[in-house]
Amino acid sequence: MTRSKMREHCFKMLFCVDFHTVEEKIWQLNQYFEAPAEDGTNSEGEEVILHDVLMSEDNSDYLIKRAESIMEKIPELDEKINEVAEGWKTKRMGRVELTILRLSLYEIKFDEGVPEKVAINEAVELAKKYGGNESPAFINGVLAKLV
Repeated sequence: MTRSKMREHCFKMLFCVDFHTVEEKIWQLNQYFEAPAEDGTNSEGEEVILHDVLMSEDNSDYLIKRAESIMEKIPELDEKINEVAEGWKTKRMGRVELTILRLSLYEIKFDEGVPEKVAINEAVELAKKYGGNESPAFINGVLAKLV
């Protein structure tokens, strides 16, 4: 599985757990892999797979550990985001954008295997796919200030 696909799964997992209590979060991470495959139609009218979690046990274990590591760092990540996001504290941000920022900032600060430019580019791509019209520019601007 590509790193981009793994990143997208991690984003989805983090997004899902953000809606649950602390006690439910670990259970929710594991439930992610129980979701059925989901397909749909893209803007060109083509059938596409929207969600499919079939992967090796190694990949699912890696994703759970990565999501848990990011969740542990959320207070620190949010503090850094709040320092640079003028007029947009994390409490006011959309959850899609906030989740993307947390994931990217984690990669920039704590994952030496991911170059900053790659983390930012991948974040912008996630914003294009899952965020609103202004999301890519917002994500790019905040991350540029952080690096």
